[in-house]
Amino acid sequence: MGMLSEFREFAIKGNMVDMAVGIIIGGAFGTIVQSLVKDVIMPPIGMLLGGVDFSDIKLTLAEAAGGKDAVTMNIGVFLNNVISFLIVAFAVFMLVKAVNTMRAKFEKQAEAAPAAPTATEALLAEIRDELKKK
Repeated sequence: MGMLSEFREFAIKGNMVDMAVGIIIGGAFGTIVQSLVKDVIMPPIGMLLGGVDFSDIKLTLAEAAGGKDAVTMNIGVFLNNVISFLIVAFAVFMLVKAVNTMRAKFEKQAEAAPAAPTATEALLAEIRDELKKK
């Protein structure tokens, strides 16, 4: 029973739930970026290069013969994936940069604000003030 309760505690920790949400959102973001590259960015680039559809750029290694498909290296698909990766990497970089900037600003504000005196310090200050009056 100890192992089961330990697993339950591990599975419902806040970090585990946050990670799961991040993975789900990341997957959805990846789909959006793939569509952006495939459907928005690559068509104009292909048009500028003479109507080339990047997903159709292939290097044929062996022709189709005897009922077998041709063996090809799909260079265009690879280029689409590289561009998708670069966009995702840049978006993650910007997100991390924003979080680090906010963290630094928060830490700077925390350093600037003096710490509230403890109960002992407050009591000693009262005693000091009373002694100064006498």
